[in-house]
Amino acid sequence: MHKSKKFIVVEGPIGVGKTTLAKKLANSLDSEILLENFLDNPFLHLFYNDIERYALPTQLHFLLQRSNDFSKEKTDTINKKNIISDFFINKDKLFAKAILSNKEYKLYFDIYKALKLTIPSPDLVIYLQADCNTLMNRIRKRGNNFENNLTEDYLKNIIDAYTKYFYSYEDSPLLTINTSSVDINKESDYYILLQEIKKESRGKNFFNPSTINL
Repeated sequence: MHKSKKFIVVEGPIGVGKTTLAKKLANSLDSEILLENFLDNPFLHLFYNDIERYALPTQLHFLLQRSNDFSKEKTDTINKKNIISDFFINKDKLFAKAILSNKEYKLYFDIYKALKLTIPSPDLVIYLQADCNTLMNRIRKRGNNFENNLTEDYLKNIIDAYTKYFYSYEDSPLLTINTSSVDINKESDYYILLQEIKKESRGKNFFNPSTINL
């Protein structure tokens, strides 16, 4: 792998295909994979039944999980190896701001600061997009029972939060992919994507196979 692509993060709203792409990239780029253990969160199934009531404990559990995922020892390991991750730690604050009340967010952010997390900076962030209908269909097809109560309003709120966040994101190179028009399971699309990832990246770029010449 090119030395500038040691730590690649795949991010995007629920159902967009983060884990699928991360696993494929880890295999293709001979990298280790760092996956989000969202099923370990005991509040998640309660959250989808009553978002307002369980938003804070759900987010705090994820935050404490991150403090373990990104301990100094584990961050040192990440900095030494080629890693593909299917989550971006900054997305926790994104979710928190989107779903918590002002007072809850202040408490969340105070705890976030107190933890003093050592966060490795990605060499590339791949932001996966899809419209709400596409995501709802994918979520239904994968059949996770706890996601049955997920609403379109909630999903649209999260999509908007991602859009606003990455619109102003400048902390690392960003590659945006609209998965409504790109199928990473299609060999030709995935091959072109790999070539794009291997290039030296700067700033913001959009992946559209139809405009790329091999």
